[in-house]
Amino acid sequence: MTDAIDAQAPLRRNLGVALLTLLASGGTLVCCVLPAVMVALGAGAALAGLVTAVPQLVWLSEHKAAVFGLAFALPMLSGAMVWRARTLPCPADPALALACMRLRRAGLVLWSVATACTTLGAVFAFVLPALQ
Repeated sequence: MTDAIDAQAPLRRNLGVALLTLLASGGTLVCCVLPAVMVALGAGAALAGLVTAVPQLVWLSEHKAAVFGLAFALPMLSGAMVWRARTLPCPADPALALACMRLRRAGLVLWSVATACTTLGAVFAFVLPALQ
């Protein structure tokens, strides 16, 4: 039984890294997408209230290069781990094999969402301002 649990340890680690990646990519959305969308929708006063309530948003915006550096490094690390884990064997027990495949799928979905969020944040932070 411990061998089957140990076999899933890399998949659990991948899931943890994917969650951390999703958190970092969420920071890019809060940093750059949320303010742009709120201003575009005419909610500048609500944005000012949000910045007053959560002044860390200003810090995130001022240090967006570092935020995006971390946000792009984590999906690369997570993607490499997901890619490597795709060939790891799953246990022979059908229930554990199902859990193994679910962990694999969850890690891939989280990585995909995090990558899309980071890309969207980069478009709002760097591409759209350059077009104006």
